[in-house]
Amino acid sequence: MTEEQKEIDAFGRRQFLKHSALLGAALSVGPFLGARAEAQEPNPIQNKGSNAMKQRKLGSMSVSELGAGCMSISANYGPAAPKEQGIKTVRKAFESGVTFFDTAEVYGPYTNEELVGEALQGIRDKVAIASKFGFAIDGTVALDSRPERIKRVVEESLKRLRTDRIDLYYQHRVDPAVPIEDVAGTIKDLIQQGKVLHFGLSEPSAKTIRRAHAVQPVSAVQTEFSMLTRDVETNGVLDTCEELGIGFVPWSPIAQGFLTGKIDSNTVFDPKTDFRSGFPRFSTENRPENLQLVEWLKEYAQKKGAMPSQVALAWLLAKGPNIVPIPGTRNEAHLIENLGALNVQLSKDDTQEIATSLSRFTVHGERMGKDHMASIDYSV
Repeated sequence: MTEEQKEIDAFGRRQFLKHSALLGAALSVGPFLGARAEAQEPNPIQNKGSNAMKQRKLGSMSVSELGAGCMSISANYGPAAPKEQGIKTVRKAFESGVTFFDTAEVYGPYTNEELVGEALQGIRDKVAIASKFGFAIDGTVALDSRPERIKRVVEESLKRLRTDRIDLYYQHRVDPAVPIEDVAGTIKDLIQQGKVLHFGLSEPSAKTIRRAHAVQPVSAVQTEFSMLTRDVETNGVLDTCEELGIGFVPWSPIAQGFLTGKIDSNTVFDPKTDFRSGFPRFSTENRPENLQLVEWLKEYAQKKGAMPSQVALAWLLAKGPNIVPIPGTRNEAHLIENLGALNVQLSKDDTQEIATSLSRFTVHGERMGKDHMASIDYSV
């Protein structure tokens, strides 16, 4: 059992989070004081700390086994966090061993790329940045992956991210109006120009993955995947990625916070700032049904001496060596909690027990609202 887990047992959750916040404040002054401090200790996690991360492969990319989803700092799950808080959280993630950061032009829109670019500016060569294109960003959820638009928006993203290349550039959603071969060909050109290093797809079908991969090798596929959302296990996406040597990046690996155990029947989501207010899974009708799975997870996590979110992440990590979850958070205490997943070891017997338990629960309601679900690629 780790020291953090002992603290959880001894003092309870409130004291653990208080300790984590103080630890974050103490460490945050480390490698981010400027070039001199960076030169003295370019990556402190290599030299000290218990969270030194193993690396995993996304195609030919090498990244930390847990990444950081940055969206929620700026948008969609409540109002944007204060800028300095967001920057501090991103930098604390790096300090704790995270080298893979996920953003997109549509987050904000635009403001999340700007925040990530500022936060990582002094350590750019030590991290991999993933961003995305493909939404029209016109006040709707319309898509636009025309080659001419991709060539324009990549330049804009590069400026916001304060960099000369994007390590992993995803098509955010498959655009039925543009052949995937044209999209892949455009990214191939950008890779040849050095503006993009690797190609990714978000929420594609297995058929689309194969078509794109034939034009330009796909390094990573990103799709929602958690204990509450397991479609990729049965629709061929995970199998296709494994067959073709493509990495898989689960977004929302803690089910938009559902699997933290902190959401209950009384939780209120602001319809003006929080997408979850319109997601059927979070409705007042469906939430009590879905909380049954969460109650089981709480009990299982307690047996493991861990937090529910940590077991949820450890379960994904145990699914395969090509899987790199990107939990998102806007504060250091939750970041530290998520990183504790690396201390939860699940055996084959554990994963089988979890699979048997999950099979007993029926998840009620779609994972996103009607408009968002309409942009998911179901081509066969």
